[in-house]
Amino acid sequence: MKKIYLICGLAVFIGIAAGISFFLIRDANAKIPAEVTLIDQNGDSYNFGKDKTKLKLVEFIYTHCPDICPTTTQKMIDLKKDFEKVGVFGKDIEFLTITIDPYRDTPEILSDYMQGFEIQNNEDWLFLTGDKQNIKRDRAEIKKVTDAMQFQFKDPGNGQFVHSTFTFLIDENNKFIDKFPMGEDFDKQEVYDQVMDELE
Repeated sequence: MKKIYLICGLAVFIGIAAGISFFLIRDANAKIPAEVTLIDQNGDSYNFGKDKTKLKLVEFIYTHCPDICPTTTQKMIDLKKDFEKVGVFGKDIEFLTITIDPYRDTPEILSDYMQGFEIQNNEDWLFLTGDKQNIKRDRAEIKKVTDAMQFQFKDPGNGQFVHSTFTFLIDENNKFIDKFPMGEDFDKQEVYDQVMDELE
């Protein structure tokens, strides 16, 4: 009987280890396709394959979000100040905020969102959405990004999206480095340390 328990326990352990390994390998191989092109808060095109000089901290939001999205944005503002103090923001790392609700989050709405947080409108922190004239195509482009990062989201029909709660650090080739919790659990010191380690 003890042997049966031992075998069962070993099988469970192997199963758990295999599952953990699967997710670690999946994350390690995650990469945003270089051909993905969206538009920013100014209506200008942004192509993920164009800039291969900076790390990117990627945040997914929708502007109607009542809690976790704006909380994360505020914490990223504080993190941005830390990066500015050491001279790496805009030079070695940029922020990308991508809406998962491009139908409502037009460039104008994203620009208003930025202004509400007093975020300077420049190329160091871009807010990305889809082109209204090609919104179905660009929504598919956004999904390529979320799928690559394993970021899940769904609109249950009331306009309040259910979504994953991670931000992502990717390298200059858009490859996954690490992920961090959103909202109140976003630890800016942890993100800061990880970025500075990557830049050394």
